[in-house]
Amino acid sequence: MFFNNGEVAIITGAAKGIGEGCADVFFKEGANLALLDIDAAGLETKEKEYSAGSSTIFQQSVDVSNYAQVETAIKAIYDKFGRIDYLVNCVGIQTYGTAEETSEELWDKTININLKSMFFTAKATLPYMKKNNKGAIVNISSVQSLASQKGVVAYATSKGGINSLTRALAIDNAEFGIRVNSILPGSVDTPMLRSAAELFSGGKTVEQILASWGKAHPLGRVGKISEIGDLAAFLCSDRASFITGTAVTIDGGLMGVVPVVLPEE
Repeated sequence: MFFNNGEVAIITGAAKGIGEGCADVFFKEGANLALLDIDAAGLETKEKEYSAGSSTIFQQSVDVSNYAQVETAIKAIYDKFGRIDYLVNCVGIQTYGTAEETSEELWDKTININLKSMFFTAKATLPYMKKNNKGAIVNISSVQSLASQKGVVAYATSKGGINSLTRALAIDNAEFGIRVNSILPGSVDTPMLRSAAELFSGGKTVEQILASWGKAHPLGRVGKISEIGDLAAFLCSDRASFITGTAVTIDGGLMGVVPVVLPEE
């Protein structure tokens, strides 16, 4: 197992998608879990699912774009467990629009949920990690922090900001034994990706759209939430003890593809 001795992992966005995948892996690998999400019903479902295991579970509905709520939740986690070892930030929303099309309200919502929330959770968690002079933070970014689709100006900006936030946190906290890294997934089979497939279906089924998007990745498929969870667990574990301040791409080879295709002879 990656984790032992009662180590505690906070996972935001844990009710579904990549957050759920991370929670499942961290639970399997022996961590005590503190699950945060705005979806209270989803958190209760996950808690019941894990109830037969040996790990101790904390769950609380939190709007992670609200610092007062984040600070209160993090303190409650520390009060329950007496330690905080890992933070995995998975909260995120997908929004669409060019600069002209994106309202100030949508811009602020995207930045607040996707980026500011990760600043808030780190700000509230770091003092507790420093008590142990050790810890790890993983922020879920996106390959769209490196290369962008059309019409996602707020989303792509928020993901680029996550990479910069990650580097800054890593440098500022290295002396305290705290490592900070980001994960850049390609297309991953999540409720958010399926919603996008429905939105841009063009009369095709969601499964047909996902298969089509999967073919854009050299491995020929979209990713699984468990695969992102496995990477997050590795980056938090002592097996990644010399890795900090970096962005790890997990995209089935997507960023390695040059879109210009040579003509066939």
